[in-house]
Amino acid sequence: MSIMEKPTVAWSGAEDSTAPLVVLLHGRGSNEVEISSLAAHLPGDFAYAAVRAPLSEGGGFAWFANRGIGRPVTESLSLTTSWLRSWLDSVAPSTRRVILVGFSGGAAFAGALLLQDPTRFAGAAILYGTLPFDAGVPTTPDRLDGVPVLVIQGNEDSVIPRELLDRTWDYVSGESKADATAIRHAGGHAISRGALNDLVVWLEGLR
Repeated sequence: MSIMEKPTVAWSGAEDSTAPLVVLLHGRGSNEVEISSLAAHLPGDFAYAAVRAPLSEGGGFAWFANRGIGRPVTESLSLTTSWLRSWLDSVAPSTRRVILVGFSGGAAFAGALLLQDPTRFAGAAILYGTLPFDAGVPTTPDRLDGVPVLVIQGNEDSVIPRELLDRTWDYVSGESKADATAIRHAGGHAISRGALNDLVVWLEGLR
C-alpha cells in the first residue's frame, strides 16, 4: 500500500496563521465534509482543518486497515500517520499550537499521532473511540505526562468494543499521566449535544 496524494482538506474558522489549529479527523467510512460541520459549533478564534482519510472505505474513507474494530494493522497505521504528519509539518510550524479532535476511527488515529509524538500537540480529543493499543504505538506509563486529553464515551456505545473503551479510559485517566478530562454520556456511538458542549469547554481551556 502506498499513499501519494496530499490530503483533501476542508478549512474553516480563523484565518490567522498564528491561531491554534484544530485538526478534525472523521470516522471510518465518512469524509471531511461531515466532520467539518462540527466547526460551526466550536470556538471561532481557532482555525479548523477537516482532513479526508487516505484509504477508500464503504463509500467514504478510513485512516488505516483494520484487523478488527478499533484494532489497526500496525504497518498501515505507521504509513498513514507518516503521511498525515508530512502534511501537518507543511502547513503548521512546530511553534503553532495544534490540537487533534477525532471521532471513532479518527479518534484512534488522533491517539496514534499523539502517542507517537506527544510534544508535537497541544492536546487531543478522543471522541467515541479507542486508543490504538497493540498497533506499534507506545502506550507506556507517563507517555502523555501533562498533555491535555479529552475522552468522551457513550454508555450504550455498541460499535467500539467495551474492552477497548474501558482500556482507553483507564490509560488516559491513569498511568499515561495525561491532563485528562474523561466524560461518559448516555447514548450510543454519536456525538451528543452534551458531548459537543464538553468539547467546546475543553477547547476554550486550551487557548
